Amino acid sequence: MTEQQFDVAVIGLGAMGAQAVAHLAARGIKVIGIERFGPLHDRGSSHGDSRLIRLGYFEDPAYVPLLHRAYRNWRDLEARVREDLLTITGVLQIGKPGCHIVDGTIAACKLHNLPYDLLDQAQAARRYPAFQLDADEVAVLEPEGGFLRPEAATLAALRVAGADGAMLHFNERVLGITPSDGGMAVATDQARYRARTVVVATGSYIAGLVPELDQIAVPIRVVVGWFQPRDGLNTALGRMPGFLRDEGEAGSFFGFPVIGRDGVKVGKHAHFREVIDPEAPNAPVNEADRALLEDFIARRVPAAAGVSVGYATCRYTMLPGDDFLIDRLPSDPSVIVASPCSGHGFKFASVVGEILADLATTGESSLPIEAFSFASLARRLGTGADLAFGRRAAITTPRKFPNPPNGS
Repeated sequence: MTEQQFDVAVIGLGAMGAQAVAHLAARGIKVIGIERFGPLHDRGSSHGDSRLIRLGYFEDPAYVPLLHRAYRNWRDLEARVREDLLTITGVLQIGKPGCHIVDGTIAACKLHNLPYDLLDQAQAARRYPAFQLDADEVAVLEPEGGFLRPEAATLAALRVAGADGAMLHFNERVLGITPSDGGMAVATDQARYRARTVVVATGSYIAGLVPELDQIAVPIRVVVGWFQPRDGLNTALGRMPGFLRDEGEAGSFFGFPVIGRDGVKVGKHAHFREVIDPEAPNAPVNEADRALLEDFIARRVPAAAGVSVGYATCRYTMLPGDDFLIDRLPSDPSVIVASPCSGHGFKFASVVGEILADLATTGESSLPIEAFSFASLARRLGTGADLAFGRRAAITTPRKFPNPPNGS
């Protein structure tokens, strides 16, 4: 079988892979992108109408420089395709003083000189009557936050990649990647390819091609729902911001104003943290899924608590510490492992694509990514994990993760 030759092969064409092929093609790199399903499929993490984006990153202020670059890259992509992908609504972050969402957002805004408004219950009620705050809760408004349209954004990246010369293959499954003459051989169910560098950006399927991450990168099931609001005025786009809400022991929830015909969207970060087999189809939405979201919206966003319109399932791929992983595989630097993003990565896709293009072409990036390295992952795993990553980590059961409020 004849092998086609490429500079870079990108496996997986969801949010991160699509952005990677776009950035590589824009640099004149001969790149192929290979996706086992069709474009915009529902077996990944890049669908569902909307994703929050925000600068005051409570998870860790170290993300903020990457977010500034991500905003710029999203705007550049919008200009290229002449389509709105990022809408500024503000993001309201609600909880008790001292909780991670509130204090972390304020800390990130102060450190990076970002604007924000701190509202008490009465002020929040007057400005944003869609929300129900307790007397001891506050809300932090980050005015530069908003939402991305994930399907449109991913399709835009694929469009510009194709226009710039990338070869894009859908409905083709990669069976294996092996070292070959100073590069990598990529075998699929239809062909063989050779590339100097391979980027693996397969989300919940990543351990199938990077076995070092087996039982470390843990895929879980997430359900979101849409509701036709009781109060169409105060939940409208332009009046209601996107939001994150810290519910203490119950975890954190996120949501969006009315964006399209389906109404207000809400979800719980990591949902029930239900570990899934990525090879199995998405399980149907059940009564427990619906009850979780219906209870939340009735208590906390009563203006939106109208008729439930529909539900959708997507996947998070969680790593210990809920950080990203973007690095060369230590046992073979011709393989770049791209970002199991722990449920908060889509907003970064435009800059992750740039980073992956840097790593694939020069071996390094000037952007701050040390925290997303294999070495950093090994430190988070701790004793017993010998992560030279040419050897398997000493873990035999799925890891249990804490439930920090990472948003969406």
